[in-house]
Parts: sequence; structure tokens; C-alpha cells
Amino acid sequence: MTRTLEPGGLAERAVPLPPRLARLMRPELPSLAGEIVTEIRRAIPEYARPLDGPYGQVLRLSVEHNLAAFVDRVAAVPGARAVTDESAGTARMLGQYEAHEGRSMDSLQAAYRIGGQVAWRRVMKVAPRHDISSAVMSRLADALFVFMDELAAHSLEGYQEAKARPIPALDERRRRLLRLIVQGAPEAELTEPAEATGWTVPDTATPIAVEPGARCVWTALDGDVLADLESAAPHLLVPGPFTAERRAMLDAALPGRRAAVGVTLPTAQAADSLRWARQALGLAREGVLDGARVVLCEEHLVTLWLLSDPALVEQITRRRLGVLDGMTPGQQDRLVETLRTWLVTRGTAAEIAERLHIHPQTVRYRMRKIEQTFGDDLDDPDARFGIEVALRAASLRSRPPIARR
Repeated sequence: MTRTLEPGGLAERAVPLPPRLARLMRPELPSLAGEIVTEIRRAIPEYARPLDGPYGQVLRLSVEHNLAAFVDRVAAVPGARAVTDESAGTARMLGQYEAHEGRSMDSLQAAYRIGGQVAWRRVMKVAPRHDISSAVMSRLADALFVFMDELAAHSLEGYQEAKARPIPALDERRRRLLRLIVQGAPEAELTEPAEATGWTVPDTATPIAVEPGARCVWTALDGDVLADLESAAPHLLVPGPFTAERRAMLDAALPGRRAAVGVTLPTAQAADSLRWARQALGLAREGVLDGARVVLCEEHLVTLWLLSDPALVEQITRRRLGVLDGMTPGQQDRLVETLRTWLVTRGTAAEIAERLHIHPQTVRYRMRKIEQTFGDDLDDPDARFGIEVALRAASLRSRPPIARR
């Protein structure tokens, strides 16, 4: 691109294009978006990153939004502009990202050129099938490249804004403050570093553990969020509770990345909550917790407690379930399944049989075997609780890995 126009210039001056063009173009958009992204990633090494990473998702979404916006303009959708607010915002975000990555605008400018060239190749392929005149083709070419110029202008605005105003989350002083908080420093030690960064120490806070290797769309983070994503165990600290708005922020800032949200606690206790969040993140990656991308610790407190000390749980298991060691694996599985169901429901043989889809007489036989094996432990509340703890922990650990969503 060798020229940059004022945004909105096309809308006032261009001769309207035949609306039927839009009808011809829309079916091409999904495959065209994929072709553009593939070509950009092939031609520009900086963008050859996994598509499920933050930049890959932003790149793909921006291409899709921009193509749709351009076709709306061709269709003369009422109120449509050459560049919509959504496309302009994404273009500015791309420019800001280039600044935060320490690059010039060359790569992004090249990406826009490639996008325009690939789109025009598709037009040249489709147009001959529909008897589109050379005059219309000429106007469409002008409209397309003016549109690309306007996107580039918005990206340049974002780039210049980012260069002029560094993101607070990237401030090393804020990272030092975050380290003090998650290390459990007394409130008195936080006052001075917080004032130095312009950050107000909140009454409560919510830590978030993030899987290593996560790249961040920094501009999507709220200004009051503390972040350290460069450490071996990346994490954020959100003042106050984790609301729906904070969830939307997390999705935008770390698209496609797994995270575990700690429990909202007084800020002085953030270290405990972050420890739980890191444990939950590890269990989620192992498939022990559900496959949601963002795991909420408050929904898994009992599981976190049960699995917080594997060595201790192993000792409880040995002491309470060791009486089963002489049985075959199949016998153990059948008795454990029946015992677990009985402990949870305290139901009759018929009720347990219905849950396990077996005959009530089979349940009675198994329960007699369980009573012979465990003896008085089933009547001792402490021993019975230990058995249930061991069974629950074993059940959690034996879950098959869950595919990531």
C-alpha cells in the first residue's frame, strides 16, 4: 500500500456497486478467509504461530470481520461504512500488538497487502462466471484497495497510541507489586509500591493461574489487573470478584488459553488462593477436572482438598482399602463400586441395584462380602469417613483425560 486515506473517504465519493456483487461474494467468504490467513502465515514468519494462540485467533477473526464488512459495503447495507467500528477496533488492536511486540509496522502492512491480493485473485476467478463488466471490476478494485488502506490507517493509529502510552500491565513495578502480594507480604509493605504504580490495594482480590506459554493481548486487560505472564507459572491478579465482565476480559486477553480462577479472598490471602488456582490448573491439564478452558476453583473445593496432598491420600487409601489387596482387580472393582454407592446413598439393596443396573440379590451378596471384609470399620464414623475419602480420591484420579474445549 502506497497511500493512506482518511477513514470514511470511500463512503462519500464512490459510485455504488451493483448489489448483486454482494450476493455473489458472500458464499466465497469462509474459504477466502482461510486462504488469506494461510497465505499471511506462510509469507510472514512473525505470524506463523499456532492459530489457537492469541494472535492467531485475532488474525483469523479480523480477516473474517473485514471481509464481511467489505461485502456489506458492496451490498449498500443501510448504515454500513467502509470500515465498521468492529473492524476498526480490531485493526487498531493489531497495530497495538505490533508495538508491544517491539516490531515496526512492516509485517502488518505486508499482511494487508497479501489480504488484498488474495481477495482480488478470488474476484478474478469468480467474476468471469457471472458476466461482470470491466467497468464494475475497476470500481470494485478501487473499493477493495481503498478499504485495505483504511484498515491500515486504523492499525497505524493503534500502533502510535501504544508507542505513546505504554500498557500499565507491562510495568515492571507492577510485577514487583504482584510478587509481594502473592508472597503474602503484610499490607504495610504494599502501600508504598502500590502508590508508586498508581494502583489501589483492594479489600479483596482474585488470582488467576494461566498455563505456561500463553501470549497475551495486553490491550484487552483491564487497567487495574496486575499480570506476570513471563514467569514459569504465569498469573494475574484481579481486584475484587471474578465477574462476567472480568470473564469476558480474560477471554479477550488470553484467547484459547487454559486458566484457573482462584477464590476471591481478602488481598492479604491471595497467596493461598493462587496456590489453589495453580493446583486446579494442573488437575485440569491432567483431565481430573472438567474440560472447561477456564476452571473456577470455587466449584471444585472438595476435589482440591482431597487431592492437595497425594502422599497423605495414598496413606489413607492403604490403611482403609488395603483389605482389598488379596482380591482380583475385577472383584475389587465390583466391591468398590457397590461400597461407594452405598456410602453416598445409604440406600436399600433395591435402590443400589437400580443405580448400578444390577439385580438386588447381587447387591445383597456384595454387601455381605463388604461387611465381612471391612468388619467393624463400617460402623466406626471416623473409619467410614476415611474409606469414603479414599474412594472419592481414587475415583477422581482414575478419570480418563478430558478433551480440551
